[in-house]
Amino acid sequence: MSEVTVGIIAIVALVALFLTGIELAFAMAIIGAAGYAYVVSPSAAMYLLANDFYDALESYGLTVIPLFVLMGQIAWHAGIAGKLYDSANKFLGHIRGGLAVATVAGAMMFKAICGSSVATVATFSSVAIPEMDRFKYDKKLSTGIVAIVGTLGFLIPPSVTLIVLGLITEQSIGKLFLAGMIPGLILAVLCIGIIFGWCMIDPSIGPRSERASWSDRFKTVPTVIWPLVIFIVIIGGLLQGFFTPTEAGSIGALGVLILCLAKREIGFSGIALSVKEALRTSCMVLLIIALSTVLSHFIAVTGIPNDIGGWVEELPVHRHVIVIMIFLVYLAGGSFIDDLAFTIMATPIFFPIITKLGYDPIWTNIMLSLVLCVGVVIPPVAICVFVVKNITNVPMGVIYKGVLPFVIALLVVIVLLFIFPELCLYLPSVLMK
Repeated sequence: MSEVTVGIIAIVALVALFLTGIELAFAMAIIGAAGYAYVVSPSAAMYLLANDFYDALESYGLTVIPLFVLMGQIAWHAGIAGKLYDSANKFLGHIRGGLAVATVAGAMMFKAICGSSVATVATFSSVAIPEMDRFKYDKKLSTGIVAIVGTLGFLIPPSVTLIVLGLITEQSIGKLFLAGMIPGLILAVLCIGIIFGWCMIDPSIGPRSERASWSDRFKTVPTVIWPLVIFIVIIGGLLQGFFTPTEAGSIGALGVLILCLAKREIGFSGIALSVKEALRTSCMVLLIIALSTVLSHFIAVTGIPNDIGGWVEELPVHRHVIVIMIFLVYLAGGSFIDDLAFTIMATPIFFPIITKLGYDPIWTNIMLSLVLCVGVVIPPVAICVFVVKNITNVPMGVIYKGVLPFVIALLVVIVLLFIFPELCLYLPSVLMK
């Protein structure tokens, strides 16, 4: 049996093992170690398992993940998202569909200090949807927009997805943060445009709420200023080279903690819960990263990446078609397996192929993030939809109907970046030469 055949069988076995319900990290370790033992030797496989696990987790660069996750958890448990939403609501709620627009605006501000998309969706499911229910918003619009705001977390810094992609592909996290900002803003603007268009077609779907006085509006401004200051410090410090991404994460987490303590928005129990949730999430991500290296080394030994690369180069089609095919693989894989886990598993195979075709590595990572944005809101996995459903008990079918118009916005951004790569490459090229 050839090594390539062994590799193909192993990939099929990995999918089958995952469908049994076993955690993907352990499935990758089992298949990777067993495959390496068959192709090389059992002793080499045991050494590979121990060495890869240790080498991955001793990496200083990985410390950036728990720090940014902790920053987001502190902000979440301190109720900062609710205050940001209240501020956006005061300014925008009186227009038709204004509460939905306020949800987008509030999520964007919250994303400036939270790297977790799931945390963003969970927070606004609890904060925004009850408020929209109070003003008789259609469930399709209220749940759909809350599910979609989580996708902003894949693009707007600090994004855990961009951090992981940067670590896997060895690209500058600072450049990826900058590259995601313009596409993230475009996505937000398109979502707002869809809300206005939907409400024009059917005014009953997003009724107006109460108009707040200007004094009430300006009272909420400080709640926006401090998260913005922390965001500027983090991104500005990265751009100027004052600190590394890990140091940026530690400064951000400390800044949010000091802010919440000074304003008495979080107590010891909230801090303990934030640390617990950040530890759980970080361990999950780090374990996937560490054990995926075992599978990656096994796949490399089989020669599958080289064979795929050679086959792709010989295809009599334009390189755009090849890249679209790879993106479709990501979309399909992410629809059955957790999107971040699938990205960690697949990126070492496909990223070199895309860059070998002449595409910019920063652009490639942003495009992969956008494909993931689609994956988290379409079945069968659709983690953002599941979060909304579990919190609100709204039927999945209703949420999917609300999400569908906003998926069009995601696809438009993908097409725009395909036609105009400068949309994500301009800021890194100007601000980080």
